[in-house]
Amino acid sequence: MRRILVTGGAGFIGTEIVKKLSNNKNNQITVLDIMSPQIHGNDYEQSYLYNTIKDKCHFIKGDVCDYEVMYSAVKNADYIIHLAAETGTGQSMYQINNYNNTNIMGTSNLLQVISSLGKECEVKKIVLSSSRSVYGEGKYECPNCGVVYPKARDRGRMLAKDFALYCATCGERLKLVPTTEDSVCRPSSLYAFTKLSQEMMLQTMCPALGIDYTIFRFQNVYGVGQSLKNPYTGILSVFSTLMLENKPVNIFEDGKESRDFINVMDVADAVIKSLDVPESNGEIINLGSGVNTSVIEIAEILKKSYESTSEINISGDFRLGDIAHNKADIEKAKNILGFTANVPLEEGLNDFCKWVQGEQRDNSGYEKSLKEMEKAGLLLHAK
Repeated sequence: MRRILVTGGAGFIGTEIVKKLSNNKNNQITVLDIMSPQIHGNDYEQSYLYNTIKDKCHFIKGDVCDYEVMYSAVKNADYIIHLAAETGTGQSMYQINNYNNTNIMGTSNLLQVISSLGKECEVKKIVLSSSRSVYGEGKYECPNCGVVYPKARDRGRMLAKDFALYCATCGERLKLVPTTEDSVCRPSSLYAFTKLSQEMMLQTMCPALGIDYTIFRFQNVYGVGQSLKNPYTGILSVFSTLMLENKPVNIFEDGKESRDFINVMDVADAVIKSLDVPESNGEIINLGSGVNTSVIEIAEILKKSYESTSEINISGDFRLGDIAHNKADIEKAKNILGFTANVPLEEGLNDFCKWVQGEQRDNSGYEKSLKEMEKAGLLLHAK
């Protein structure tokens, strides 16, 4: 019997991993999750995500920062998939203590428990869900200077509706190239900083504790089960809620900003496979599709799928901490794990849209998030 602890296992990605793990009768699964109302609503026992896994695991409702709770969860684990984290770049910029406590101190608490268990610890490996956000703007190419890793975009240019990236040395406009795992990390949000901190803790402590690890840098994960209550975890939920009510949709920047979208089922497959592939030990691996899709393209696909009459407005508004583009180099995932993103984007989005139409929706969180960001000076309006 293989005993697997999944922290944050009742979340969007966690539930998909738990469902797939439960297909193997040799897996004994424990889930530790705080059941945040921002994701599960006020009664977590009624939430879609919880009900997809409640009969597939031993469930512990608790905080990763609670030492006793973590101790009881870890002491009988052979493998740990550490997903528990506060997510969302925008919210992290004003809920600083909350993100540091959960993401950094929660991971610290996990490692402290393992250290305290000493020879009694049976953990063989930790798999960490990190984020492509650690790269900041990522990897670009300058026609004069070659490969560069630009810093965050200039606020003045963005206020003037110029959302491109330029070479700091010669001033030329930059071209996006796939971001490799050895790229320079330049977090541009506190969320990204906390994820990089998690990575560095594992890289430092796991070898000292005699435990293997694999770190995955997820791109933009989407799919059935994505929270419709949390406005900080992606545009798909926000756009969907507005479009199903035929309300106007505000596209930030110039609509050309792009992301590498990967379906949650593909992510779950790769994470689970890494438990049995020793070549993944000690590695940092990108998980994405290797293709970037613009926000306006996503909006058009959703509008068509919902048959919505929503007006799509490209406003020029922007959030500090957001990046222009991202596209992962996934050669390492292919070489080590035989990874392929099997779910085509349009197919995955159509499945997502069908599921959304049967779920309860509430856009009040989105309106609240905009007000919070404006108050904190993080949501700006182009001139």
